[in-house]
Amino acid sequence: METPTHEVEYEQLLLSRHTFLNQRGGRRKNSLMERSAYILLSRIRVQGPMSIGELSEAFGLDASTLNRQTAAAMRAGLIERIPDPEGGMARKFRLTDEGLRLLDAEREGIVDILDQVMHDWSDDDIAAFAGYLRRFNNGIEAIGGRPWPRP
Repeated sequence: METPTHEVEYEQLLLSRHTFLNQRGGRRKNSLMERSAYILLSRIRVQGPMSIGELSEAFGLDASTLNRQTAAAMRAGLIERIPDPEGGMARKFRLTDEGLRLLDAEREGIVDILDQVMHDWSDDDIAAFAGYLRRFNNGIEAIGGRPWPRP
């Protein structure tokens, strides 16, 4: 017997294939950065400078994976290493001006696509949908023990 939760599972499956990315290189058409960089930069932007250890804990990824991702982002000029602003021993990563500019442009590109998808939705429907998505994500984050800071 199918339950409403089965329907949510299936729709979530379908949603996960619509990441606004094409399949070549993890980037959507006209994308300015790879998806992993977009997520990494988004987290640093909302939380502030972060060390490899903090990123590892936040994403549930091993340090070697994050070392590769941060090295690529540094080569692209999106982030830079800085001394810990709070005086700790670990160096941290912060966004460069170029990283901020490209992150904002990428986000605007995605928002433009979402505007196209929801062009015939009312503002109340969009707000309700955003509220349900936030509630859904908060539930996942509570189970995983990795809350994502929200602006």
